[in-house]
Amino acid sequence: MKTNRFWSWIALAFGIIYFVVPLIGTLEFSLRMRRGVYSFDAYWVILSDPRFQATFGYSIVMALVTIIVGIVLVVPTAYWVRLRLPGWRPFLEFITLLPLVIPAIVVVFGYIRLYNTSSFLPLTGSAMGTNLLLVFGYTMLALPYMYRAVDTGLGAIDIRTMTEAAESLGASRLKIMWSVILPNVLVAVLSGAFLTFAIVIGEFTMAALLNRPAFGPFLQLIGANRAYEPAALAVISFAITWVCMGLIQVVTRLNKSLAATKR
Repeated sequence: MKTNRFWSWIALAFGIIYFVVPLIGTLEFSLRMRRGVYSFDAYWVILSDPRFQATFGYSIVMALVTIIVGIVLVVPTAYWVRLRLPGWRPFLEFITLLPLVIPAIVVVFGYIRLYNTSSFLPLTGSAMGTNLLLVFGYTMLALPYMYRAVDTGLGAIDIRTMTEAAESLGASRLKIMWSVILPNVLVAVLSGAFLTFAIVIGEFTMAALLNRPAFGPFLQLIGANRAYEPAALAVISFAITWVCMGLIQVVTRLNKSLAATKR
């Protein structure tokens, strides 16, 4: 028992050294923009940069649209497969895992090839069409995480009994989905939404090749031309990701507390 505890502490110490020390080093370097003293000058320069504000705002909008598209696509599909087509679950799980196998650069080149200005559907010929392609690409990248979260949430409730009870009361399919299923998997949906947000904010390949003013390409541009500002941006990006992870934990605990209170 003592030996196991010793190796557990060793593993924890190694994890802290591997993950935390580089972050501390990046944070310390980002504070050295003013010679001889620590300051937040690099953060002020970045946050006051109009390009940061424009690209970050654009990525937030794209993330929100991607979350909505992902919810509309995944929740009804996962619900229907669990309710009526359980034999299709392995096939659906395989499909949702493909974005982890197929590189994003392959997908975006396919978009450019299929939807260029000389194709039957010239989406890349306009900003709105290119934004639409980017949303589809982001939805695909986030699909494994959104689907796993929603499917796990659906597996934790008795959707068949809930559906039959709602149908006996005369509820339509849309009413069942909106008033019965979605509230019961809200925590799972929010978990998938926060993960989607973190993915979209930091994504580079698709936004760069589709020439969209997203936050990921801005990170690369600053990193290639500045010294202290890239470190500040890295810390900011890391903080955004961890805020999303923290919100998942908060929502999960809040839901458990509400469930315990109702009981």
